[in-house]
Amino acid sequence: MANADRPGWQLGTLRGVPIYIGRTWPVIAVIIIVTFGPQVSNAYPDLGGTAYFVAFLYTLLLLLSVVAHEAAHALVGQWRGYRVRRIVADLWGGHTAYDTDDTSPMSSALVAVVGPLANAVLALVGWLGLQIVADDRDVARLLIGAFIYTNGFVAVFNLLPGMPLDGGFLVDALVWRLTGSRTAGLLVAGWCGRVLAALLVGWAVVLPLVRGDTPGTFYVLWSVLIAGFLWFGASNAIARARSGRLFARVRVRDVLRPATVVPDSSPAASVRADSDVVVVDQRGVPWGVIGMADLSRVGQPGMQDIPVSALAQVQPDGWITQVPSVDVDVTALVRAAQDVGGAIQELLVVSGGQVAGLVSIQLLGEALAAAERPSAASV
Repeated sequence: MANADRPGWQLGTLRGVPIYIGRTWPVIAVIIIVTFGPQVSNAYPDLGGTAYFVAFLYTLLLLLSVVAHEAAHALVGQWRGYRVRRIVADLWGGHTAYDTDDTSPMSSALVAVVGPLANAVLALVGWLGLQIVADDRDVARLLIGAFIYTNGFVAVFNLLPGMPLDGGFLVDALVWRLTGSRTAGLLVAGWCGRVLAALLVGWAVVLPLVRGDTPGTFYVLWSVLIAGFLWFGASNAIARARSGRLFARVRVRDVLRPATVVPDSSPAASVRADSDVVVVDQRGVPWGVIGMADLSRVGQPGMQDIPVSALAQVQPDGWITQVPSVDVDVTALVRAAQDVGGAIQELLVVSGGQVAGLVSIQLLGEALAAAERPSAASV
């Protein structure tokens, strides 16, 4: 069943990763049945209404192709240390959601290339299966042929060098490897994606008009739709690159303030009020924060014997952010704040297994705004 917390209907899991049919997948299924069904009916008039059932079987084969493509991304992603969240088959084919903070150009390239490779393998398997079906009029031969064509097309199309296609991630990885800058890789791959979108529209719409031909409405709609998908994904990559440039101007150290770690059973009177306090439970897991202003009230009558747990403000899940060093940029902090949402006011920064300090979401936003002003003034 689909609900508000899921992207669609769950098919199963793959090494702990849930696999979903997205809520938009029925749209592409209906389009395929409506367009492929009449073709089957024309080729096999004796099938009658069963031709649409054959078209439905083709949608299942297409779903298998999409899941195999995304499963390849997920499995190699797990092998390279990614935290894979889910696999979704949707209107645009599918996507695999994962966290890639610990990625590298090689990991990014490997995860990208295995998707098209999986489709190429399926096309080869289909071709081998085609050798078994001798009768050219066999419906199975039609389905296998469509399966081969679809997987071959998906493999080739996804290797085109532009975001958000897998080939775009290969361009990103190559530029990243050559320049040492992920931002540069995203920027180049994003602009390549925009060029691909423009070329697709030019090839499908403009070129026929220049030749004096009239392109079919259905053909034009699909071409423009795919070009729009490419342009949107490419623009997102360019936006990420620009954000990365901004984040690179602010270091974690610039927004970090010191904090004292205290067990929640400690008496508040025993804690010095010269820094904010991070409260941990018996297992050493941080769960709350006490500001210096609240600690200053401990000296008031009747408050000397209260534990620090009575003063602590409980923090939401996801408030702890791991960074390799306080000298890295604030990308990880921004992502953590975005993941938690508006409920968070503080981030606890941990580096090398030790608490490094606290970061105020407000101060983080102010630091990024200040870093953006010089570039805005220079334009």
